[in-house]
Amino acid sequence: MLQKTLKDSIEFSGIGLHTGCAVNAKIVPSGEDTGITFVRTDLSGAPAIKAEASSVLTTSYATSLGAKELSVSTVEHILAAFYCLGVDNAIVELDGPEVPILDGSSSGFIDMIESTGLAELCAPRKYIVIKRPIKVQENGKYVFLMPSEETEFTVDYSIDFSHPFMTRQNFSRLFSKEVFKNEVGRARTFGFLRDVETLRKNGLAKGGSLDNAIVIGEGEILNEGGLRYPDEFVRHKVLDMMGDISLLGAPIVGRIIAHRSGHSLNYKLIQQVLKMPHRWELLDSWSATDAARADLRVMDKIATV
Repeated sequence: MLQKTLKDSIEFSGIGLHTGCAVNAKIVPSGEDTGITFVRTDLSGAPAIKAEASSVLTTSYATSLGAKELSVSTVEHILAAFYCLGVDNAIVELDGPEVPILDGSSSGFIDMIESTGLAELCAPRKYIVIKRPIKVQENGKYVFLMPSEETEFTVDYSIDFSHPFMTRQNFSRLFSKEVFKNEVGRARTFGFLRDVETLRKNGLAKGGSLDNAIVIGEGEILNEGGLRYPDEFVRHKVLDMMGDISLLGAPIVGRIIAHRSGHSLNYKLIQQVLKMPHRWELLDSWSATDAARADLRVMDKIATV
């Protein structure tokens, strides 16, 4: 498999979930080995921000990239679409500080990317093949990154909150582009009605509405039509994780087992992966499968961190 970019540019607009700012955006094809880059066209010199782990600025309620006064927030939904649909290289131009939230999911990004299609580039795609377990955990939350016998990418994610709409939910799949499109990509971000005022006082959720988020009351879902999936909450957490782990810069061959992880813990996992290069290998598509199988035959599956 070769690296891919978009066949043509895409333009769209909308408001930022947290800033409430109206933003015009354009996704532009990019060359091989350039990755995903965000460009703030509203700032002098149109500064660029690479979508990579070293660019993470904050992980409170969303993932923001940048440095000092330069930032782009709520990048996870568009990054999830790029990661899961196979867009390795692209430039996202924005005339504001936040990626438009659209309907609160990755659905709009999926539709736009599929409408223009992808173009192959000359360089091979690289894969992060997990060879030994990597884990992070705190306060009853955890993420384990494990080798995968199938030499594929699998996800096992669970949540368990003390709320009648958010009791234990589990999403476990052999992940693929089709699984993302049909089972994850339409899952919307969510929040509690009781928290809205506090969030806005803290400069967050200024653009939030029933059009771009699931709002949970004390005993009901306030959105007309209710949920898109019975377990939409855990599916959106999986969507967020896909966007966050894309900051590693290459698709993962392995298995993620997570419980109640959010942006902060997802980022800690990324940091842990980068600190432990002896537990994974960066391979191209022609050797990833065979190399991973060879490693798994001789590896102790219950190796401890």
